[in-house]
Amino acid sequence: MKDPYSVLGVSKSSTDAELKKVYRTLAKKLHPDINAGDEKIADRFKEVSAAYALLRDKDLRARYDRGEINPDGSEKGFAGGGFHPHPGGMGQGGMGSGRFGDGFDPEEIFASIFGGARQQRQPRRQKGQDRNYRLTVDFLDAVKGSKKPLTLGNGKTLNVTIPANVREGQKIRLKGQGDDGMGGGPAGDALIEITIKKHGFFTCDGNDIRLDLPITLEEAVLGRKVNIPTIDGTVAMTIPKGSSSGRMMRLKGKGATDPKTGTRGDQYVKLQIMLPLEPDDALEKLLEEWAKDKTQDVRSHMS
Repeated sequence: MKDPYSVLGVSKSSTDAELKKVYRTLAKKLHPDINAGDEKIADRFKEVSAAYALLRDKDLRARYDRGEINPDGSEKGFAGGGFHPHPGGMGQGGMGSGRFGDGFDPEEIFASIFGGARQQRQPRRQKGQDRNYRLTVDFLDAVKGSKKPLTLGNGKTLNVTIPANVREGQKIRLKGQGDDGMGGGPAGDALIEITIKKHGFFTCDGNDIRLDLPITLEEAVLGRKVNIPTIDGTVAMTIPKGSSSGRMMRLKGKGATDPKTGTRGDQYVKLQIMLPLEPDDALEKLLEEWAKDKTQDVRSHMS
């Protein structure tokens, strides 16, 4: 074992109060409870405690200063001297024959300084495990926001707030709804992954809503005002005369709400001309007559 004065970093003239102050500072810094898993620090804590245990005892300190005992408290000539840490704790050449060898408990010294009887070391505070869940929501509930019930693993049912414009695969965190913590640590969280059901005709593109709108040949050629579904309900929209399939119409401000800015996107309506399901002789004759004098080549750009 090393010289106890050197271990504590004090001089031989240090008073009891000075020794106690130095030990308190070192013990707080080196205590295993705040250095979990660090064996070097644990050995250093034992070494410091053993040094203080010898020097705070007036009789032992006096005998050590006179050269009658070794740093571990053993009698000169019997222990062989020297401090040798080993897995069982602090010791020296005589395998614990000294006063501060294998039988020495540094926690008793620590408790005597910091008050009260020695307490059992408390388990380390540790946050509980997070728990993962899936929640499937309808398209309109995902776009506009809603509340949905979810039963947790412990049987508890919560109403989960689905934010407006939530995205597929987005995770909602419910703090403290996971497993219980250990040693007084906080509970884990519940992580809810959102799955969105496909809609019959709406799709979401960022903050915009897209819709393919079937129209008749009459509506495409002559133009008409038609009713259009939106996420807020039905609105009227005018189809211009001579509209072709694929033409894109925009309904400004009829999209989803941006969660960051609060502004709404648009709804884009793509026109799709639908011919009669059954053959129509009158329509065929009309078009044959109409096409006689027409020379338009709609595929000229592909030549």
